[in-house]
Amino acid sequence: MRKPMTYPHREGVCSRQAHADLPKDAIYEREVGQEGFYGPATHFHHQHPPTAWCDWQGELRPRCFNLNHLDSERDVPWGAAALLHNQQCKIRTWRLNQPMTHLVRNADGDELLFIHQGQGDVYCDYGHITLKPGDYLLIPRSTMWRIEPSQAMFILMIECTDSHYQLPDKGLLGQHAIFDPAVLEIPKINHAFQAQYSEHTTQVYVKRHDKMNVITFPFNPLDAIGWHGDLAVAKLNWRDIRPLSSHRYHLPPSAHTTFVAGDFVVCTFVPRPIESDPGALKVPFFHNNDDYDEVLFYHSGDFFSRDNIEPGMMTFHPAGFTHGPHPKAFESGQRHAKTSTDEVAVMIDTRHALIVDEQASSVENTDYISSWQ
Repeated sequence: MRKPMTYPHREGVCSRQAHADLPKDAIYEREVGQEGFYGPATHFHHQHPPTAWCDWQGELRPRCFNLNHLDSERDVPWGAAALLHNQQCKIRTWRLNQPMTHLVRNADGDELLFIHQGQGDVYCDYGHITLKPGDYLLIPRSTMWRIEPSQAMFILMIECTDSHYQLPDKGLLGQHAIFDPAVLEIPKINHAFQAQYSEHTTQVYVKRHDKMNVITFPFNPLDAIGWHGDLAVAKLNWRDIRPLSSHRYHLPPSAHTTFVAGDFVVCTFVPRPIESDPGALKVPFFHNNDDYDEVLFYHSGDFFSRDNIEPGMMTFHPAGFTHGPHPKAFESGQRHAKTSTDEVAVMIDTRHALIVDEQASSVENTDYISSWQ
């Protein structure tokens, strides 16, 4: 793969490279880029923090939602209202405390479940698999499935409605970087799966065009005795992700991509060493991601670029304004106060604008807009 060589223009006082050795009189670097972090970009050096606004009027604003306060317990996952959505992606949280007594099937798209809390067993067309906190479960479109929790579950659901989930192209790093596909776990037709064969009447709730259909069988249709192919439900735990890091350069969020879809990506931030080179930026850089909306779901740990964020919260930074680290996090990075991160978070970047749904607005922290002051 070849890329044309370019020679960026330089004007005024600026660093020789992005995210490193910033000018002493303008330590606030701001990246303006296209196509996420893959396209053309310019780096400005400012005398004041680009997020130091003193007032904000209008709907385009950074937002924060405390999803711990939502009542999203439902017997059918899509009974939980969407929090954010566009034509390609729908984001929900779903709580499940009791075993599902029916099967479900999403005929609108693939589902990606991230287990924030709890654990349980999944029974699906492909067999049986167990879930624990930190697991991703990728469910292809039209798969039949149900969950039996052994502990109450809090699940982040990311529906892909216009394409299919795939693994990212790892390029020069090779296919085994970040996580080896060999760590992906596939359901088994084991004793647990065979034990649920039955001739009992079973209902399947099928979602199509966001409307529910109910199909009744005089037996349990999860009755496969075997299968072969390269399409299946798959599980990945964040602990199997070995993040890219560089001691001399702060890598962009795109370096942490876990799954890709047609017009959005899902990234995972996991614990890693913080840059140690004296001249390297040690916190996320201020940036305008003007082609993508950014969503972050906080799973565990201390998110090192944010203040007053707890597990189960979600932030939303729509395209069109500059955002970056909070003042305390920036100052901590200047002092190199931490040598590693302990955060785990799921990021969803969407190419098309997301709509904030009423369910999310009901648990919004409206003071978040002032958290950079």
